[in-house]
Amino acid sequence: MASIDFNSDVGENFGVYRLGDDAAVLDHVTSANVACGMHAGDPQTIAATIGLAIARGVSIGAHPGFADLQGFGRRPMQLGPDELNHLMVYQIGALQAFCKAAGTRLAHVKTHGALYNMAARDPVMARAIADAVFAVDPQLVFYGLAGSELVRSAREAGLVVAEEVFADRSYQDDGTLTPRSHPRAMITDIEQSVAQVLRMVRSGVVRSTNGVDVHVQPDTLCIHGDQPGAANFARAIRQALEAEGVSIRPVSQRSIALRPISPLTPGAHA
Repeated sequence: MASIDFNSDVGENFGVYRLGDDAAVLDHVTSANVACGMHAGDPQTIAATIGLAIARGVSIGAHPGFADLQGFGRRPMQLGPDELNHLMVYQIGALQAFCKAAGTRLAHVKTHGALYNMAARDPVMARAIADAVFAVDPQLVFYGLAGSELVRSAREAGLVVAEEVFADRSYQDDGTLTPRSHPRAMITDIEQSVAQVLRMVRSGVVRSTNGVDVHVQPDTLCIHGDQPGAANFARAIRQALEAEGVSIRPVSQRSIALRPISPLTPGAHA
């Protein structure tokens, strides 16, 4: 039976600002990527979101991004490898501490926004991020865009990797996500989203905005918690996957299957 993890970016409220309906989204996913306070989130939100996830048996991950509250972490920033490494350690450590205080453990790490998209192409950035994750806890599973530098660098660093695909984003011919500045970047139709997800799971391909079929490895599937109607999307996608006989499980329960044969060997990505 095919299986997949279903994740969502959550915990992105801060101060008086409210974004998305985390409780409703977490009813349908298996993993939560919790904002760490740099692009969004604050201590109260982190603690509350972890509580929501624990109550639903949802696996918890850190969702670090650039230190850019005003831009929601979606504006590019140029940081050296050491700066980036330390920024990751700082944010992962915060989530790890909140998880420990709540009596649970941090299971994975997935970067956010511009950081995610830049590192998907840039091997230096990707390796700085991967080394930071490994240094904090080599048992953490690393989520990265399927087929990207994030995936390759994390495997070279010795991490277990879950290759990520997206339910609500369109793709370019090279397998990267369509920039949000493009009018077709977001998939806002539930039926279109479900069709994209099912094709990725059934056939391991996704069609780009130019009509090119791009091969992907769907270990974990993302739905953005801040998208309008995210909970309705998540419900429909989960129902469609279960109707296909797909087992939906947290990636932490599948980490042995995802572990590379030679995790320290460069170029292990297939």
